[in-house]
Order: sequence, then C-alpha cells, then structure tokens
Amino acid sequence: MDGKSAILKKVRASLKASPDDDARRSAVASRLAETPRGIIPARGQLPGGARPDLFVAMAEKYSATTTRISDLAALPAAVSDYLKGRNLPAAVRIGNDPRLAVAPWSEERTLEIRHGASDGHDLAAVSHAFGAIAETGTLALLSGPDNPVTLTFLPEHHIVVLDARDIAGDMEAIWSRLRAVNGKAVMPRTVNFVTGPSRSADIEQTLLLGAHGPRALHIVIVGEPSA
Repeated sequence: MDGKSAILKKVRASLKASPDDDARRSAVASRLAETPRGIIPARGQLPGGARPDLFVAMAEKYSATTTRISDLAALPAAVSDYLKGRNLPAAVRIGNDPRLAVAPWSEERTLEIRHGASDGHDLAAVSHAFGAIAETGTLALLSGPDNPVTLTFLPEHHIVVLDARDIAGDMEAIWSRLRAVNGKAVMPRTVNFVTGPSRSADIEQTLLLGAHGPRALHIVIVGEPSA
C-alpha cells in the first residue's frame, strides 16, 4: 500500500465510509459535473454600465490607479503618460498577448517595447487581464506566454489593460467564464487575483507597498461595457 492509499484509508475509516460506497461516488461525480455556485453578494450585481464605476471605486480604494480610454489605439499614449507622470524610463515589457499586439506602439517613438518574461530588471510591465470583479476591485490574471506571470510580480509598476466588457460582478462569474472559454477540465497553470499593489503590514502594523510584488498598479480600462 502506498502512502496516498494509506491516508485515504484512514480518512474513510474516520468517516465510517466504505470504499465501495456508490452513493458517495455518485454525490462527488454530481458535484464535479454541476459546479454549483455559492451565495453571491448583491453589491456586484449591477447592470453592465454600472459595473466599471464600482470596479474603479473599489480598485482605487485599495491604492490602484485607473484611467479609461475609448479603444486600443489610445493605449500607447496612455502608457507613455503613466511613465512620464512618475518620471520613469520610457520602456515597458510586454508578453505575447495578441490583444496588446494590435495597439499602435510604433506611434510612441520614444517608448521602448521589450517582449517576453521579466528577469526582474524591468521597472514597468504591461499585461492584459482576463477579467475583473466589480464587487472587490479585483483583477483576474492568467499565466502563460501571452502574459507571463513574472510581469505580474517582478516589475515595480504593473500596468494592466482591461476590456470594460470583461468586468464581472463577482468571482463566481469569472470562473464560469473561464470554464466556458477553455472547457471545464482545462485551466491555466495559475489564476492570480490581484487587488491593488502589493502590500504588507507585518512589521509593527506599518503599511509597506511593494512588499511581495509591484508597489504600483495602474489599470487601463478600454471601451464601454456590455449592457
């Protein structure tokens, strides 16, 4: 008997459950198939046009900054404005996200675009969010070559591009959409939920930004939400 089998045997024994309990097997299979949803708080259950406003209010409450643009044509200028406003070098690192690739980066002649994962020496990075949660001002960021997870945690300034139509009311809606896009059994290696810049108050309850990741989070919301 291997270690896993021994542990499961002890668990079954403590529950007084038989390994051949068909009722339990059926209950587990049913729960996995149906992906039941828990109680959904009312705060985020707003019409599409109101969700971005709540998202912005909650994100800024937790020290993120936001800006809104009409389409991706305005993204390079918005990124340049952010860097200039904080006296940062005109350089950002971007993954291979096809949604970001269509932005006219070459129009910002002084902006240097670096591609691929960060090695920890980049001051600023740009990612595209899978979605966001209006209820808490939280971004949903997927790992992968399109948006390497190093861009989320290593640079000091993280600029996240978010389509207004991808702002959901609650976390459960994000998981449902992810299952619908990828298929129920297919998930990215990591799904990171990010609310505001990295922070910690572990030492004498003094708030420190950038403790475990970026010390600044800037969100660029693109377009208008669905009705």
